[in-house]
Amino acid sequence: MGKPTGFLEYNRVDSNAVSPLERIKNYNEFHTPLSNEQRRLQASRCMDCGVPFCQNGKILNGMVSGCPLNNLVPEWNDLLYHDQKEQALERLIMTNNFPEFTSRVCPALCEKACTCGLHGDPVSVRDNENAIIENGFSEGLVKPQIPKIRSGKKIAVIGSGPSGLATADTLNKRGHMVTVFERSDRAGGLLMYGIPNMKLEKNIIERRIRLMKTEGVEFVTNADVGKNTSAEEIMENYDAVVLACGSSNPRDIKANGRDADGIYFAVDFLKATTKSLLDSGLSDGNYISAKDKNVVIIGGGDTGNDCVGTSVRHGCKSVTQLEMMPKLPDDRAENNPWPEYPRVCKTDYGQEEAIAVFGHDPRIYETTVKEFIKDENNRLTAIKTVRLKSVTDPETKRRSMQEVENSENIIPCELCLIAVGFLGCQKYVAEAFGVELNERTNVKTDSGSFATNIEKVFTAGDMHIGQSLVVRAIREGRDVASEVDRYLMGYTNI
Repeated sequence: MGKPTGFLEYNRVDSNAVSPLERIKNYNEFHTPLSNEQRRLQASRCMDCGVPFCQNGKILNGMVSGCPLNNLVPEWNDLLYHDQKEQALERLIMTNNFPEFTSRVCPALCEKACTCGLHGDPVSVRDNENAIIENGFSEGLVKPQIPKIRSGKKIAVIGSGPSGLATADTLNKRGHMVTVFERSDRAGGLLMYGIPNMKLEKNIIERRIRLMKTEGVEFVTNADVGKNTSAEEIMENYDAVVLACGSSNPRDIKANGRDADGIYFAVDFLKATTKSLLDSGLSDGNYISAKDKNVVIIGGGDTGNDCVGTSVRHGCKSVTQLEMMPKLPDDRAENNPWPEYPRVCKTDYGQEEAIAVFGHDPRIYETTVKEFIKDENNRLTAIKTVRLKSVTDPETKRRSMQEVENSENIIPCELCLIAVGFLGCQKYVAEAFGVELNERTNVKTDSGSFATNIEKVFTAGDMHIGQSLVVRAIREGRDVASEVDRYLMGYTNI
């Protein structure tokens, strides 16, 4: 440990963020990195606590505590403090294929379990990780790792989201020939079109794709397997297939007036904006515009927040975010002790921007949609909401949300975005390969395995475990790669 008293001497300092009213003028990332010396001091705050919960990655009370990738956080923090950036990079990429992604979009599970955060501010692990990988790229330390020997085995990966990319990257470095099939026009899956540019600029993804191509991974875009691309031909031409198509079947809202024009799934709204931004800087108009509209977003999670930030950048007239559940506490409750993931209320970037523009938090808690109101031309004009309350069943002791009588309210709305999660994979891909689904419409496998009921077909990521985090998807990709390698070679050294 380089600085035994670092956590006592230095306070946590985060990367500077551009002010909300300034950053909404564009779709760029808006954090300014600290200087090298400031970053070293932040790394020195890592206590080398003896039991690094930050890299634990276990489920505690139904939530992940610490990094699912088991990143060697104390080690590379120590190396960063000593300005040994190349060695820090080597330790970082031992466990994480894509630190440039996780250091931008991961909710920092590591920091939530940081021992330093038990009685103070945790170490700025995510920003430290970002500094290491971005320095690696800028200094030319991240170099193509082209296998010297090829196994002769061919693997098809269906889907180029974080799990698909991690699968491809890991298997390629092992020496197998990997082809990634992506149904969209650009590789990256969720990373490319599901996450707004201001959280993850797309040149970051394209930089990684270029590197993977140099290392030997082949990418085939506009290949919608099960529709315009034959699953049968893929099965004939490859020694193994990995399905990593995500959990892309959006959950719908059942209410009167659902057929009104002006109601969209959040994923379609976000994708259209990003695609138009990349294609033409939004000049082609091929996106769902929120400009001068009253926007209502159903769903209080990260995707809902992304819709808030995007709508504000479009120039919406107002924005409201509906959340069925009660507001979480501002501090940990007694039944949510460290190192469990803290179930506390956070105000994310989109909500900060809405507050700056409109003067109030866009979120309304314990509320849901009762009716979509439309005009004679079938256009959405307003939403009728109803308040909810938590009720405990006396027999089962289960809690549920029930309507509060006479609590209806009308909110003007010309654009409604549904962001209430996903219900497993889109079935046509699974049906094309004949794989079974479980009761949650995820691809079925035995516990601890990634193999499906079809010989040589495996699955990983959200398609396997349901909607989750980018960091868990990367872990899934690494783990399925080991199983595929063992299947092909009879053993694995991944």
